[in-house]
Amino acid sequence: MYQNLMKFATFNLKSRNRTSEIKTLAWNVPPAERIHIPEHWLTFEEPKPIYNYALGVLYIFFFLISIVGNGLVIWIFSTARSLRTPSNIFVVNLAICDFVMMLKTPIFIYNSFNLGFALGHVGCQVFGAMGSFAGIGASATNAIIAYDRYRVIARPFAAKLTSAKAVLYLLLIWAYVSPWALFPLFEQWSRYVPEGFLTSCSFDYLTPTDEIRNWVAVMFVICYVIPLSLVIYFYAQIVSHVIIHEHNLREQAKKMNVESLRGNQSANQTSAEIRIAKAAITICFLFVLSWTPYAVVALIGAFGNRSLLTPGLTMIPACTCKAVACIDPYVYAISHPKYRQELNKKFPWLEINEPTNASDTGSTTTEMTNNTSAPAS
Repeated sequence: MYQNLMKFATFNLKSRNRTSEIKTLAWNVPPAERIHIPEHWLTFEEPKPIYNYALGVLYIFFFLISIVGNGLVIWIFSTARSLRTPSNIFVVNLAICDFVMMLKTPIFIYNSFNLGFALGHVGCQVFGAMGSFAGIGASATNAIIAYDRYRVIARPFAAKLTSAKAVLYLLLIWAYVSPWALFPLFEQWSRYVPEGFLTSCSFDYLTPTDEIRNWVAVMFVICYVIPLSLVIYFYAQIVSHVIIHEHNLREQAKKMNVESLRGNQSANQTSAEIRIAKAAITICFLFVLSWTPYAVVALIGAFGNRSLLTPGLTMIPACTCKAVACIDPYVYAISHPKYRQELNKKFPWLEINEPTNASDTGSTTTEMTNNTSAPAS
C-alpha cells in the first residue's frame, strides 16, 4: 500500500511539472500588454517556434516580391506618358494599396522571429491601421475599376472620364475608407488587437459584446458586400454586352454575306480593351479569393462558434490577403498590353514580346481633347 501511495504521489508530481512546463500563447507578453489581447487567445498553448519562423520567412518573400512588383507598377504607370490616363489613376491607387499592405510586414516578421507580441500595442496599432487603409482601399478601388471597365466597354459613347473626375472618384474612395480605419485606431468603435499567433493584428471580432458584433456586421456590409456586389454587377454587364455585341456583328455579317464587319484596327482595339478587362477581372477575383476567408473568420468570431478559431487557422486569412498584394502587379505584367510595352522599353533584357499597334493609341480608355486621342491605358 505504501508503494502504491508513493507511485501515486510521483505521478501527481510529474503531472504538475508537465502542466507547469506548458506555455500559453501569451507566455512572453508583459502583464501591462495582456489587456490588449482578446481572452480567446489566452487559452491556447504556445505554437512550436518553427511555425513562427516559417511564417516569418514566408513574409520576407511576400515583402520582397510585392515591393518590387507594386513598385514597378507605381513607377511605370506614373512616369510612362502612354499610361498617364485618367483610368490608370485607379490602377496606381490599387498598387499603392498593395504596396502599403506589404510595408507593414516588417512588424509581422519581427514579431514572428521573437515568438509573439514583441512590438506590443503600438506596433499592433500601426499594423492594424495600415492593413485597414490598404485592404478597404483596395476593395473600394476594385469597385471603381470595375465601373470604369464597364463604362469603357459597355458604354463606349458615354462622356469620357477626365482627370478631374478621376481625382474626384479617388477622393471619394478615401473618404469612404478613412472612417473604418480610424474608428478602431482611436477606439471610438472597436479596436485593433492581436490575432492568431499574436504576430499580426486586425480589428477586434472576438470580444463578446454588442458593440463588437455590430462593428463586424457593419464592416462586412460596407467593406465586403457592397464593393463585391458592385464588382459582380459591372463585370456581369461587361460580359453580357460583349456576348450580345459579338452576336449582332455575326448576324449582320451573315446578312451582308461577308466574313466579318470588324476591320483590323477595330479588332485590335477591342482585343486590347478585352485584355485590360480580363486583367481587372482577374485582380478582382484574387481580391475576393483573398479577403473572403477573413470575412468568414470575422463572422464566426462575432456570431458563431469561437472554438473553431484556433491560432493556426486564423493565420491562413492573414497569409492569403498578403499573397494577393504580391500577385496583383504580375497580373498586369502578363495581361496589360501598354504596361508590357513600357516594361520592355525600360527593361529590354526581359525580352517581353508585346507588339506595338497603332490601334493601341486609340483605346477607348483614352481621354479625348480637341478631338485628339491621348495614348491608351
